[in-house]
Amino acid sequence: MFDTLKDKLAGIFTRLSSKGRLSEADVDNALREVRRSLLEADVDFRVAKDLISRIRERAVSLEVLQSISANDRIAAIVYEELISLMGKAEPLIISPKPPTVILLAGLQGSGKTTSAVKLARYLKSSHNPLVVACDLRRPAAVEQLKVLADASKIAFYGPEVGKSDVISVVKGAAKYAADHMNDVIILDTAGRLHIDDDLMQELKAIAEVLPPHEKILVVDSMMGQEAVNVAKSFNNLLTLTGLILTKMDGDSRGGCALAVRAVTGVPVKFAGTGENTDALEIFSPERMAGRIMGMGDLQGLAEKVKAAGISEQAIASPGKLSKQFTLETLLTQFEQLEKLGPLEKIAGMIPGLDKIKNFRADEADARALKRSKAIIQSMTPQERRNPKIIKGSRRRRIAQGSGTSVQMVNQLLAQYEQMKKMYKAFSGTGGSSKLRQLLGLGR
Repeated sequence: MFDTLKDKLAGIFTRLSSKGRLSEADVDNALREVRRSLLEADVDFRVAKDLISRIRERAVSLEVLQSISANDRIAAIVYEELISLMGKAEPLIISPKPPTVILLAGLQGSGKTTSAVKLARYLKSSHNPLVVACDLRRPAAVEQLKVLADASKIAFYGPEVGKSDVISVVKGAAKYAADHMNDVIILDTAGRLHIDDDLMQELKAIAEVLPPHEKILVVDSMMGQEAVNVAKSFNNLLTLTGLILTKMDGDSRGGCALAVRAVTGVPVKFAGTGENTDALEIFSPERMAGRIMGMGDLQGLAEKVKAAGISEQAIASPGKLSKQFTLETLLTQFEQLEKLGPLEKIAGMIPGLDKIKNFRADEADARALKRSKAIIQSMTPQERRNPKIIKGSRRRRIAQGSGTSVQMVNQLLAQYEQMKKMYKAFSGTGGSSKLRQLLGLGR
């Protein structure tokens, strides 16, 4: 998401940087392109207009235009205004007196049931959450929630067989939570194809029985501007406290993520970034703006490194690795990279990586990594430790054993030599410290 907008903004600022000193007309021309890019990204036209107006007011000041780095100053203004547009990050409300009740609402197909388990899994490290099946209208909704909860080892409560009274389920869930020391109750309520009176009355009845501390709307970001309209309607009827935007890893234009706070006043608290139940991120306006501006997300990368359980030794001293970097080390690196997830997601977090000539994230996707691992695993321990002995006959044997070709073996060996040079480059003064700080591992 936002790849198209990011590329267009990069092009706009590249053209600005080629002009040297900027005039007010240069700024206006660039901002017209920025406005067009925002509209193409599905940002509400009123929001886009106000945003451009604020950026222009700051960008055409003499202090900016007469500065040597006017282009960078304007880019910084755009970054700051994007953050301002999305508002301050607001944490989940946790009641000092358990249980904390979180009511999830949303239209059918928004990803509400999956989001309930994702949220419970996110809270599981410091709480004992319970997910409650309150969607008794959609066929198999209860079973879907139970299956997902069981797979993630999350406590589940649902209706008795043949029962269809949602208020009884909510009352029963409250008692169950008290008996089993569940300090967070997540209510997965029924969805509809559209907003109607029955839906609202049911949500209000649930809230009366078990007053929620959080009323969170789950919104499909693939809906574009309609997602903002849905959020606005639910907020008018329920007074929402937060939003979860799902399918943020998709190829939608993403304008709702930028505009929904400005239109509704409701903060986005989480973003769903995949189908798995661990694919939920705290929504950070700073990090989102950084990705849009091509500045990467080193904080997000550091969090992924830690969440994947990658040890400091795995990303150890580059100086040491430059002397002891063998194919066994490379195999370990591939295994650690797999833990971080799809490379295209990781690449977007590293500033400037997508600008490297001929770099394509999909060239090292899961299949390529598995193929590379198979090649190394087909080598003898002696070959892994001393790749220089791998000549023609050995390369043919390795290719046959790994189900690949001699050309692929040659490519891997060339990749190994490139990575060895990279570690050598990092081995200079401060190189190890910089790499470890980059990945949030301290000094």
